[in-house]
Amino acid sequence: MANLAAQLAAVLQACIKRSGGPKPSRAHAKAAHARVLAAGLAADTFLVNRLVELYSLSGLPCHALRAFRALPHPNIYSYNAAISAACRARDLAAARDLLGKMPERNAVSWNTVISAVARSDSPGDALELYEGMLQEGIVPTHFTLASVLSACGAVAALDDGRRCHGLAVKVGLEGNQFVENALLGMYTKCGSVADAVKLFDGMASPNEVSFTAMMGGLAQSGAADDALRLFARMSRSGVRVDPVAVSSILGACAQACAGEYSVFHAIRLGQSIHALVVRKGFGSDLHIGNSLMDMYVKCMEVGEAMKVFESMPSVSIVSWNILITGYGQAGLYAKAMEVLDFMQESGFEPNEVTYSNMLASCIKARDVPSARAMFDKISKPSVTTWNTLLSGYCQEELHQDTIELFGRMQHQSVQPDRTTLAVILSSCSRLGILELGKQVHSASVRLLLQNDMFVANGLVDMYSKCGRVGAAQIIFNKMTERDVVCWNSMISGLAIHSLNEEAFNFFKQMREIGMFPTESSYASMINSCARLSSIPQGRQIHAQVLKDGYDQNVYVGSALIDMYAKCGNMDDARLFFDYMSAKNIVAWNEMIHGYAQNGLGEKAVELFEYMLTTNQKPDSVTFIAVLTGCSHAGLVDEAIAFFNSMESNYGITPLVEHYTCLIDAMGRAGRFVEVEAVIDRMPYKDDPIVWEVLLAACVVHHNAELGECAAKHLFRLDPKNPSPYVLLSNIYASLGRHGDASAVRALMSSRGVVKGRGYSWVDHKDGARAFMVADDLGTNVVESTMFSDNEDTSGITEVHRDETCAG
Repeated sequence: MANLAAQLAAVLQACIKRSGGPKPSRAHAKAAHARVLAAGLAADTFLVNRLVELYSLSGLPCHALRAFRALPHPNIYSYNAAISAACRARDLAAARDLLGKMPERNAVSWNTVISAVARSDSPGDALELYEGMLQEGIVPTHFTLASVLSACGAVAALDDGRRCHGLAVKVGLEGNQFVENALLGMYTKCGSVADAVKLFDGMASPNEVSFTAMMGGLAQSGAADDALRLFARMSRSGVRVDPVAVSSILGACAQACAGEYSVFHAIRLGQSIHALVVRKGFGSDLHIGNSLMDMYVKCMEVGEAMKVFESMPSVSIVSWNILITGYGQAGLYAKAMEVLDFMQESGFEPNEVTYSNMLASCIKARDVPSARAMFDKISKPSVTTWNTLLSGYCQEELHQDTIELFGRMQHQSVQPDRTTLAVILSSCSRLGILELGKQVHSASVRLLLQNDMFVANGLVDMYSKCGRVGAAQIIFNKMTERDVVCWNSMISGLAIHSLNEEAFNFFKQMREIGMFPTESSYASMINSCARLSSIPQGRQIHAQVLKDGYDQNVYVGSALIDMYAKCGNMDDARLFFDYMSAKNIVAWNEMIHGYAQNGLGEKAVELFEYMLTTNQKPDSVTFIAVLTGCSHAGLVDEAIAFFNSMESNYGITPLVEHYTCLIDAMGRAGRFVEVEAVIDRMPYKDDPIVWEVLLAACVVHHNAELGECAAKHLFRLDPKNPSPYVLLSNIYASLGRHGDASAVRALMSSRGVVKGRGYSWVDHKDGARAFMVADDLGTNVVESTMFSDNEDTSGITEVHRDETCAG
C-alpha cells in the first residue's frame, strides 16, 4: 500500500508539473483521482492535497473543493490548497470562509486571500483582512505588503499605506525591491508624488518596474516634463526598457502635448521613442501601437497616428476609437465619419466608446442632429456622454431641447454632476424658467454641489436673469470663492433689471478686490449707462475700457456704440466706430440703428450703402435698422428698394419687423394705397404691432376710415392695450367728430382698459429722480415731482422723458 501511495504521489506530481504546459491536464487529474479512489486512498491527506492542487492548476477549482471537503483529516496544507482553488475560481466568499475555519493559519493562508481580495472589485476589504492577520501576530511577508499596498492605492488609503511603509521598515523589508515598487505604486496612485519621489531617490537599484511606476505617477500628477526626464535617465542608466515602460512614457508625451509643456519638444521626444520602438522590435505590440497613436492624436498629429495605424499588423476596437477621436479633435468631422464607415466595413462593430467619440466630434462640428443620432445608439450613456449632448444643445441655443433631454436623463435615473447642473441652469437662465431652476437648486443641495463654484455661478446667473436678484445675491454672498464669471453674472442680472446703481456698486467692489473685468463685465456696465442715458458714467467706463485694453474688442465696442447712440451722442458713436480696427455685423448694425433712432436716416442709409461695398454682408437686423432710418427720414422709395432686395439679393426672408418698418415709412408719407397692398400680401396679418404702426400713421394724416380698420384689428388682437383707443379718439377729435371720440373713451372705460402713466426723470447731484404724469385722455397733468420751488436744482445735468404709449 505504501508503494502504491508513493507511485500515485509521483503520478500526481508529474501531472502538476505538466499543468503549466500547452495542454490542459484535466483528463490526467480526473484519471489520477479515479486511481486514488480505486486504491482506497481517499483518506490519504498527502495524496488528496496533491489532488486538490492538481485540480486547481488544471482549471477545475470546483473539483478541487469537492476533493478537499471529502478529506476526513485536512491539515494546514489542505486548507491552503483549497483556499488557492477558491481564489482561482474567484469565489472569494468561499476562500474567506475556509480561512475562517482553519484551525491554524499561517502567512501563506492570509497572503493567498489578501492577494485575491486586493485584485477584486472590493480591494478595500483586503485592508480588513490585513488587520486580522496582524492581530493574530503573524508577521507579514513581502507578498503580504505588496498586496496590501496595491489595495491602498486602489482605494486611495494613503494613511493605511504609510502605516504599511512603517511596518515594512520595522520588519526589515524596506529594501526589498518587490515592496519598494509596491510602495511607489501606492504613493503615486494616492496622489502623494512627493513621497514617491523621495522613496525612488533612495532606492539602491531601481529596475524597469520602479522607473515605470514613477514615470506613470509623475505623468498622472501633471508633471509630464519630469516623467520625460526620468525616461531619459532610465535609458542612460542601462535599465532595460520594456513595452510597459514605453507605453507609460508615451502616455506622458501625450499629456505633455495637452498641457503647458513645450508641444514641439514633446512631439520630438515622442518621435524618438517611436524610433526606439522600431529599433527594439516592439512595433508588433498592439498596446504599444495604440499608445503611439494616442500620443500623436494628443499632439494633434493625426496624420502620424494614421501612419502608425496602417503599419500595425493587427488592430483592435481601441485602435479605431483612438483614430476617430483624433480626427474629431482636429475638427475633421467628415474624416472621422469616413473612418467609422471603414471600421464597420472591416468587420469591427462600434462600441459605446466609438459612439461617444463620434458624438463629441459631431458636437465640435456643431452637427447636433448627427450627435443625437450617435447618442441614441448608446444603450447606457454615462453622465459624461449625457453632458456632452446637453452642452451641444445649449451651445447651439437649443435650450428647450436641453431641458427635454435633461428630463429624459432624470427618467433613466442617471445622477447629474456639476457639469449637468451648470448646463441646465444656463438653459433655465436663457428661457427664464424659474421653477425648473429652483428644482435644479434643490438637486444641487441634495447632491452637496450647491457650494461648487461652477454650480453656484449657474445659480447666480439663473436667479438674476429670472428677476430674483435678491436670491442671486444671497447665493453670491455665501460663496467662499468667486471667479470673474460669478461677478459678471451678478452685474449682468442687476443691469438687466435696471438696478443700475447696484450694478455700478458691484462693479466697483469687483475692481477693489483686484478682480479684473472682462468683456462681459464692461458690456453690462455700458448697457447700464445706455439705459440711464448717462453720458458722464458712460465716458468713465469708456476710459476704463481703454485702460484695460478692451477698446478693440468687438463685443465691448458694439456696446459703446449703442450707449453713445442711446444717449444721443452720434458724433462720439461714429468716432469710436471708425476707430475700431475690426468690425463685426453687430457693430455695423448698432451704428446704422443709432443713426436711424436719432433721426439721421440719410446717414443710416449712407452707412448701409458703404457697408455693402465692404466684405461685410447684411443680416436681418441690418435691414431693420436701415428701414427704420428710411422711415424716420421719409425715404420711402429707398425703403421699398431695400425691402425688395432682401430676398432677391441676400436670401433673407422678411420678418414682421421688416414689414412694420416698411408700413411705417409708407404711412408717415401718407401712401396708404401702397400700405394696403403690402398688408394684403404679408403673412403677418395677426401681429398687433403692424396695425398699431398703421393707426399711428392714420392719426398724422387724419385717415379715419383706415384708422377704424386698424383699431378694430387691435381691439381683437390686443384688447387690453390702451393705445388704439387713445389714437382713434385723437383721429376723431382732430376731425371734429367729438361724439365718436367720446364713444371710444366710453368703450375704453366699459372694457376696463386704463392708459398707463408716462414718467420722466432728471439726473440730480444726489442721483436720478423720477416723477409721474397723469393723462386724462388729452390733458397731461404733473401729479408729483421730486423738486419743490425752493429746492436747489443747480446739480441737474440732464432731463429725460419716457412715455408708455403714443398719444
